[in-house]
Amino acid sequence: MTNQGPRRLSVGQKLLILAVLAFTVGPFAPLLIQSFAFRWAWPDLMPSVWWIEQRQVSPFPLAWDYVLSPTSQVLEATINTVGIGVAVMVVCLIICLPAARVLARGHFRGKRRLEFVFSLPLLVPEAAIGIALLMIFIGLGISGTYPGVIAVHLIPTVPYMLRMLTSVYQGLDAGYEDCGRVLGANEWQVLTRITLPLLLPGVLAGALFTFLVSTNLFLLTFFIGQGKIVTLPTLLFSQISGGAMGATAAGIALIASIPGLILLVLSDRLIREEAFALGIGDT
Repeated sequence: MTNQGPRRLSVGQKLLILAVLAFTVGPFAPLLIQSFAFRWAWPDLMPSVWWIEQRQVSPFPLAWDYVLSPTSQVLEATINTVGIGVAVMVVCLIICLPAARVLARGHFRGKRRLEFVFSLPLLVPEAAIGIALLMIFIGLGISGTYPGVIAVHLIPTVPYMLRMLTSVYQGLDAGYEDCGRVLGANEWQVLTRITLPLLLPGVLAGALFTFLVSTNLFLLTFFIGQGKIVTLPTLLFSQISGGAMGATAAGIALIASIPGLILLVLSDRLIREEAFALGIGDT
């Protein structure tokens, strides 16, 4: 057989790729321009006055000068957002890994009803959940605390993680684990050297999705945090509550996108075929 080389894309395929790229990257372009603008009003296609021009005569910090200053609380909000997201992701994995195994391989009465109950937090409005839990958390003394915010973030994230891991467990052949036990591996070795490497793509996908959901939760954080826990979504809301998207709000929105993008790139590298094969090869 002759090597024909890479096949050229058709015009339709190129247009489709450009359309997907436009819908994916396009929303970031106005944010990036707005973050460097001082005055940008309709119907101007570009800002009439740029931040770099106005910063020389302004008596107070503008745009990125303000965003990167301690006064903006962006650093504190970023640390809180990433820290809470990582904590929620880890707790979700601890809760959902054994639960997903039971749901995927167990056969018991009421299994379908139990799966429906686990999905209820996705059907109930966040405002109703936040108000109800706020009264409970005030009584427990954990409102306005990091444990309280982490706990309330588990409500919308656990159903997503549980559904993903259940699907992954259903596609995992239990024969691999049985072979490991026959060859003398204990339960911990089976989990760490066989099950988890095989589940790695699903676990990473679930962890990424959980992190993204947690870092974008505003209403539940606002209710339970009571203004004491500042995250990027709550900080961004305070900037756009007046109905206008200024340079400061655009800068905060861009910064809020960075943790998810970094985690997405890392997850993509870990899920690549060669990384997955290396994980299996170490068993």
